[in-house]
Amino acid sequence: MFMLLARPLFAVGLAVAAVFCVSPAWASQNDTAAPSYEALVSRLAVMPAVLEASALVDAAEARASQARALPNPSIGMEAENIYGSGPYRGTGSAETTISFTQPLELFGQRRARIDAARSEADAVGLQSIQRRWLAAGRLAQVYADAEAAQRRFVLAEEVLALTEEDTRAVASLVAEGREATLRGVQAQSEADAARASVDEARAIRDAAFARLSAIAMIDSVERIDDSLLDRELGPHAQHIETSLSERIAQAELNAAGRQIVVEQRRARPDISASLGQRRMRDTGEDTLTVGLSLSIPLFDRNRGGIRAAYADQRAAEARLASQQAESRADRLAANATLIASGSRTRAADSGVVAAEEAYRLARIGFDAGRISQLELRSTRAALVSARSTAVDARVARVIAEIELAGLEGRAPFGETR
Repeated sequence: MFMLLARPLFAVGLAVAAVFCVSPAWASQNDTAAPSYEALVSRLAVMPAVLEASALVDAAEARASQARALPNPSIGMEAENIYGSGPYRGTGSAETTISFTQPLELFGQRRARIDAARSEADAVGLQSIQRRWLAAGRLAQVYADAEAAQRRFVLAEEVLALTEEDTRAVASLVAEGREATLRGVQAQSEADAARASVDEARAIRDAAFARLSAIAMIDSVERIDDSLLDRELGPHAQHIETSLSERIAQAELNAAGRQIVVEQRRARPDISASLGQRRMRDTGEDTLTVGLSLSIPLFDRNRGGIRAAYADQRAAEARLASQQAESRADRLAANATLIASGSRTRAADSGVVAAEEAYRLARIGFDAGRISQLELRSTRAALVSARSTAVDARVARVIAEIELAGLEGRAPFGETR
C-alpha cells in the first residue's frame, strides 16, 4: 500500500528505490521480528493477567472444597467435688469426667455453605474466562497499534522521499528562473517538516514496539512481519443468546441468592452432642455421660446479615438487568461498527489508488511546467491523507473485532468458544 507508482523520471526512480530500502519487505533480516498474533495468543497462559485469573480460580475452588469440611470436635475434662469442705476438701473425693463434643450442623447449614461456595467458584470461573479473552483483546489492540505505528513510520519516510524529490524539482525551476525564490524556501521548509515527522513517527513506533514486548512478555521487537491489520475476520456467532458478561452477572446473582440461605441458616440454633466417661471416686466405677446443647437465638438472630444478603441480591439483580440491556446494545453496535469499518477500509483503499494516480499525473504536469507547486503540494497532501486514512480504517476494524470478540467470548480473529 505504501509503494510509489513508477514514474518515467530518473529522479523519481531513485526516490522509489530509497523508499523500498526502508520498507519492511526490504528490512534487514537481522532485526527481531515479533511472533505472529496467533503465537502470542497461544502464550496467554503465561501472561500476568491470565495467571492472576487462574490463581483466583484456584482460590475459589479451594474455598468450595473447604466448605465441605465438617466442624472440628472438642474434648474436655471436668472434675467435680474438689476443694470443698469436710470430706470434699482437696481432690480426694473428685469425680472426673472426660467428654467428647461434636457440633451438629442441622437445619441445612452445611448444605447452604457448600452451595454458596460452589456458586462463588462458578462465578469466579466465568470471570477467569472473561479475563483471558480481555487479555487476548488487549494483546490484539497493542499488536495492531504497533503495526499501525510501523506503517505510519514507513509512510513518513515515503512522504520525506516525495517531499525531497519535489524540493529538488522546485530548486531546479528556481535556478532556471521559472519559479520565485519564495517557492524554493517553502519547499525546503516542507522537507524539514517531513524530516521532523519521520523522527516523531520513529519514536512512536519504538514506543509501540516496547509496549508490545512488555505486554506479550517477549524480547524486544524491531519489526512486524505478520500483519493483523490486513487479516480476514474470523467466523462470528450471529445469534448469541447470552453474552459472557451476562453469564457472569447471572452467576453472581445465583451466588447472592445462595448467600441469603447461608445467612438464614446462621440464625438457627447451634446444636452440639457430647459423649463422656466419668470415674466415681468412692467406688472406682466408670459411667457414661451423654449431653446435648442447644444455643438460644435470643439476642442475635442475624437479622442484619440477612438484610445485607437480600440487599446484595437486589444489587446483583440490578447488575444483571443492566448487563442484559448493555449486551444487546453492544452486540448491535459492534456488528454495525464492524460492517461499517469493512466498508470504510474498502473505500480508503480505493481512495489511495485514486490519490496515487492523481499525484503521478500532477508530478508529470509539474515537471512539464503545466501545473504550479501549490497544486503539486495539494495532490501530495491528498495522497498522504489517503494512506493515513487507510491505516486508521484498518485499526478501527481491529477495534470493532476486539469488541465483538469480547461479547462472543473468544479471542479476536479466532473462533467462537
